[in-house]
Amino acid sequence: MKTLTITEAKKNLGRWLAAASSGEDIGIICGADIIGLRKVEVESTDYARREYGAAPEQVAALEQATDRRYQKLKRSGELVTVSTEQLKELIG
Repeated sequence: MKTLTITEAKKNLGRWLAAASSGEDIGIICGADIIGLRKVEVESTDYARREYGAAPEQVAALEQATDRRYQKLKRSGELVTVSTEQLKELIG
């Protein structure tokens, strides 16, 4: 495990976050404790519940509304599928 002081971590925070994201063990010394950085998976339903207090029924209703809108846009031709190369060409 790579351990850092808070000052060291702040200097290159992006680097340490990227390292933790790719699976490297990174710890930051905070007083007598070492706090580990780690990547976590967040599901939209979990996020909505934790961050906004959304009930499961509300999340389900949002999913249905989003799916209906997606299907409508797809049928109308306003929503198209593009490859990575096509997207690169579109954005220059």
